[in-house]
Amino acid sequence: MPGIVARGSIKGAPARQFQKWKERGILGMLNGAALFSVFITLAILWVLGNETAHFFSQDEVSLGEFFGTTQWNPLLGAEKHFGIWSLVCGTFLVAGVALLVAVPLGLITAVYLSEYAHPRVRAILKPALEILAGIPTVVYGFFALTLLTPALKTFSDSFGSFNALAAGIAVGILILPIITSLSEDALKAVPQSLRDSAFGLGATRFDTSFKVVFPAALSGITSAVILAAARAIGETMIVALAAGSTPKVTMDVRDEIQTMTGFMVQMALGDVSNYGVEYYSMYAVAAMLFVLTLCFTLFGNWIRRRYREVYE
Repeated sequence: MPGIVARGSIKGAPARQFQKWKERGILGMLNGAALFSVFITLAILWVLGNETAHFFSQDEVSLGEFFGTTQWNPLLGAEKHFGIWSLVCGTFLVAGVALLVAVPLGLITAVYLSEYAHPRVRAILKPALEILAGIPTVVYGFFALTLLTPALKTFSDSFGSFNALAAGIAVGILILPIITSLSEDALKAVPQSLRDSAFGLGATRFDTSFKVVFPAALSGITSAVILAAARAIGETMIVALAAGSTPKVTMDVRDEIQTMTGFMVQMALGDVSNYGVEYYSMYAVAAMLFVLTLCFTLFGNWIRRRYREVYE
């Protein structure tokens, strides 16, 4: 009859209104989280830019020396030199050793977990590998210092108490779960129809894994390697404990070296003035590290867009 409102509609209207406000609240929280992330990034850029500008405004520093020389020694009581490339060389030496250790082991393990392992074995091995990512990095540092370095000395007396090889191996173990987990996810995302087609054409499991599935997952695998490389470049405690504190341009993994993060730890724990060039040099090195990490991230995104395969 006209003028009579159904009982259900009276109860339904407030419920719909509550659901509407609930969705708006969730959307607002998501937008707030995104804006907060952008704010933090901009704040970091502002701090790095401001303090780095203070560093280059010092009389002892010049852009030509910073980017054109290889000697680094900003310590108190010594002739100061600010050639960043010795720290960059040490950083890439350790990261290169880490990738040589982690990439082959990680990719082989990922292929095994994705294509060969029994589900029960996978359920045990994958969590066990991911536990490595939860171990504090200072533990890896002492592991490299007290176990890896003495083991290397048994092979050659040319290894010192601090060396790039022990630090690189420890960092490689650290990033191994990143490469394994992300690569295994990329391999599992390849459609089963590609595997079935290869098997139907007479391909073996090995041929299917490395000639069909692996190339199809190359975009995700490359992104995993780039992410692991950025993680290796930014590692701090392992290199601070095991690599040493002697910045030099060298490719000999037996040498004691210093990375950018290792130098920042040394300066942060040292007796330096908050207004001296030594203090501001930490921010200049941090800015260089930020730029390098950003370049790796952008390169990884380009690789992912360039080689992305879309399956219907």
